Amino acid sequence: MKAMKRKSTRTARTEPWHPHAWQAQSLLLSYPDEQFARCLALAGRVARTLPDPVARPLLSFTAHAERTAPADLAAAYVATFDHRKRCCPYLTYYAHGDTRKRGIGLLRLKQTYTAAGWSLGDDELPDHLAVVLEFAATDPAPGVRLLTEHRAGLELLRLALNDEDSPWAHVLDSVSATLPALAGDDREAVVRLAIEGPPEEQVGLDPYASPVFLPDPVVGGPR
Repeated sequence: MKAMKRKSTRTARTEPWHPHAWQAQSLLLSYPDEQFARCLALAGRVARTLPDPVARPLLSFTAHAERTAPADLAAAYVATFDHRKRCCPYLTYYAHGDTRKRGIGLLRLKQTYTAAGWSLGDDELPDHLAVVLEFAATDPAPGVRLLTEHRAGLELLRLALNDEDSPWAHVLDSVSATLPALAGDDREAVVRLAIEGPPEEQVGLDPYASPVFLPDPVVGGPR
């Protein structure tokens, strides 16, 4: 007799403080440009109003960022998210790799945003984690659904950043603390992604391709 597959239990319930947490996390996952000091101060103030498991990692990141020279922080951001393939902030990459399905996933994200009356800037891709978090902050019900749909990819990104000892790992720890715990299918998906990596077909991405984030083989989990 076949063993019954245990399915993940996903709860899309949101708390009143969730939008504040997601907005702060979105600010801290954005590229640290000349406006970042203001975002950092705002995120720090918001973090102090949040539950401890969500607030503590955010405050760890803001403390690090405050004592780091802006140019060094910007260089670290590029080195982490642009040059480390397993630290990809584009969520559909984990689900679909560079395949035709990823193009469909990107289109569906844009359609979700449009249906909610939310529009992207010209330089924003719909699956960047900072963008998804900002959307969740403004429209929590569909936003938390998107985050939980990409729970496995978020967890792999969190593990990769922690393995790299990246300061942005704190932000991912905070994001994780706002979502249901991994269970069932989500756990299996994380293990499968860690062993196999995302799909590898290299077509069908226009107009949303992000060629910097091509898959590299993952053996034994993120490094």
